[in-house]
Amino acid sequence: MSTRISVSGLAIVLLLLTASGWPQAKEESPQVVTFYKNVLPILQNNCQSCHRPGQIGPMSLLSYKEARPWAKAIKAAVLLKKMPPWFADPQYGHFNNDRSLKPAEIETLVAWADKGAAEGDSKDGAAPIQWPADGWQIQPDVIVDAPAYRVPARGVKEWEQLAVPAPFKEDTWITSVEILPGQPSVVHHYCFNFEKHKPTTAYNVYEWMEVPRDEDGVSKNRSRGVDTKEGIVLRREVGSTEERRYPGRQTIRGGNEFCYLPGLPYEDYRPVNAGVFVPAGSDIVLSMHYTPNGVEMTDRTRIGFTVAKTPPAKRFVPQDGEEGENAPIVKQHAIRDLAIPPYENNYLGPAAEITFLKDLDLVWFRPHAHMRATSVQYKLTYPDGREEIVLNVPHYDFNWQLTYRTSLKIPKGSRMHVEFRYDNSANNKYNPDPSKWVYYGDQSWEEMGSPNMGFLVSRDAATDSSRR
Repeated sequence: MSTRISVSGLAIVLLLLTASGWPQAKEESPQVVTFYKNVLPILQNNCQSCHRPGQIGPMSLLSYKEARPWAKAIKAAVLLKKMPPWFADPQYGHFNNDRSLKPAEIETLVAWADKGAAEGDSKDGAAPIQWPADGWQIQPDVIVDAPAYRVPARGVKEWEQLAVPAPFKEDTWITSVEILPGQPSVVHHYCFNFEKHKPTTAYNVYEWMEVPRDEDGVSKNRSRGVDTKEGIVLRREVGSTEERRYPGRQTIRGGNEFCYLPGLPYEDYRPVNAGVFVPAGSDIVLSMHYTPNGVEMTDRTRIGFTVAKTPPAKRFVPQDGEEGENAPIVKQHAIRDLAIPPYENNYLGPAAEITFLKDLDLVWFRPHAHMRATSVQYKLTYPDGREEIVLNVPHYDFNWQLTYRTSLKIPKGSRMHVEFRYDNSANNKYNPDPSKWVYYGDQSWEEMGSPNMGFLVSRDAATDSSRR
């Protein structure tokens, strides 16, 4: 005999079971994503260093009131991984300044935007970060104000050099350097190095080389440009508009030991207990490059330093050595032969071959190129033949000249192979003219491929004068 239960009977059974305490499935209520509880920590850790007053970000994200109108834009930027800017391939290397968001953080920002960008309770929020005053990322102990510089509305500005006395009256260990431009929209780069004062070095005089250019601003002579040291030299005193021309050699040559570039505001050696030794009586030799943007401006760049009270354990060494001496590497790189054909969309530039002359701690990569560059890769070969890709940037972006900070021990005799690729086709949205050949040069519409690196050595490896 079969048993049949009607629909109404089944409902009665379920009702009785429920009344008798039969366990029920709980209905999950969706988590409410709010600014203070969920979004603010992400912005503090990954965004506010740039997105606050006086920094490169176009809007401030310090508060709910400031962030709320940008909720949809934030969603789009993080889904496309345009923000925060970070271009290193995660398959290779380890970088301690990686600002890329985790998948869960992206999901949180997207959910916040999709569900109405709720504010939440301010009591759930972390305390505001106490950022340094006056636009600094690192509060400096010592500040140097560079002379005010008038940037014209139009024209081509060559790289200019300027020497000023360093502010340190005795031997000093500096532990961080920050360059704060007054008008970042026209500062292509602002770099400097320290060097011992030379009798030939004049203070407060801008000096640069004449570079003959065609009507498109391209150098007529590919052997001339940023690395040229002899030819027609131009000089102009600070505060004057009078330019003097004479044949000869440059007497002032700034370096790129420390730089401001878009996305690169400072170098900080404090986390690794390191510093840069600056002998008493040194000069700061600046190398500056301005790009007019149609509006006349006056730039007032400042340089901030933190200073060690006691000598740190390690000393920073640039790849070209200190004042061009005792270089830790030797480099072969025919980048001056760079010649990218019109409409070429995947051009491999001349590779850099670098040999390490001593045991080193590599602490940062700073690849530099211009508008046509699309990728860069550093491949290390150890003395035993083992190969390792230590940095791969598959989507290089000229607008964000990032430093990739790492800690990599490299034994003497190792070799680094560095390749840049370029897109001179119409598919490159930054390409000013795909129909032109592109050659090596120092202007943004010309090209480069500089495999910059920075190193640390033990302070005990310093010279006698820098041990003090």
